[in-house]
Amino acid sequence: MSVRELSDKLRKREKRRGHVRKTINGTMEKPRMSVYRSNLHLYVQVIDDMAGNTLASVSTLEQQYRSLRPNIQSGGVIGEELGKRLLEKGITQVVFDRNGYKYHGVVKAIADGVRKAGVQF
Repeated sequence: MSVRELSDKLRKREKRRGHVRKTINGTMEKPRMSVYRSNLHLYVQVIDDMAGNTLASVSTLEQQYRSLRPNIQSGGVIGEELGKRLLEKGITQVVFDRNGYKYHGVVKAIADGVRKAGVQF
């Protein structure tokens, strides 16, 4: 991939991200769950946009998830762990922010893992 193709790819993702973020806003009752994926790691955090606080987060940088790579199986594990942490804090509903990524593969696996744990979208 050339530098130009890469910058076009990032520009298009940022444009999609802006379209999604126009309509999504997290509150204390229904916070925003944001997903970020890099080539090496997955990051998921739940944010109360009104107060500007992160309520819960999980990433593959944590000690127990260090061996996981950004693939579909790891996405399911990360999603289930986040769902458990949310239920411990009494959060049963979230708004899903895919952060400009297409809803398939790892992003879908994370969402399915959170749903499997009992949190609704």
